[in-house]
Amino acid sequence: MTETRADRFVRELQELKIPDPAAGRSGLWLRTGVVLLALGPVAAVIAYFISHGTTDPLVQRDAITIGLAGIAVTVAGSALFLRYSLTNFLRFWLARQSYDLDALGHRVAGEQRLDDAAPTPVNSASH
Repeated sequence: MTETRADRFVRELQELKIPDPAAGRSGLWLRTGVVLLALGPVAAVIAYFISHGTTDPLVQRDAITIGLAGIAVTVAGSALFLRYSLTNFLRFWLARQSYDLDALGHRVAGEQRLDDAAPTPVNSASH
């Protein structure tokens, strides 16, 4: 029974020991980035309402601090999200490129072997 191209690709990924992008700590950090990305603006909006709900300058300064922390959390969450989502994509892309280059190498080598096996024409005029 011949192996399909997709089956061979999966087998070679397993041989390369490339981790599944949906599993492990990578997925945890990706979800953490999404949560932080969502919580940051929420904290900033809450801080806005806190600062406008009082005339006490000390509470307003605390709200400014909360708002800035919300912005920092948003930036950190977006960095985590981008890092782990791009890592997963680029890991798969690199494995795919490796597979395609290997297939191209086998195809070129196969064509070369066919060319080498072909009989060379004999020029009868030179004999």
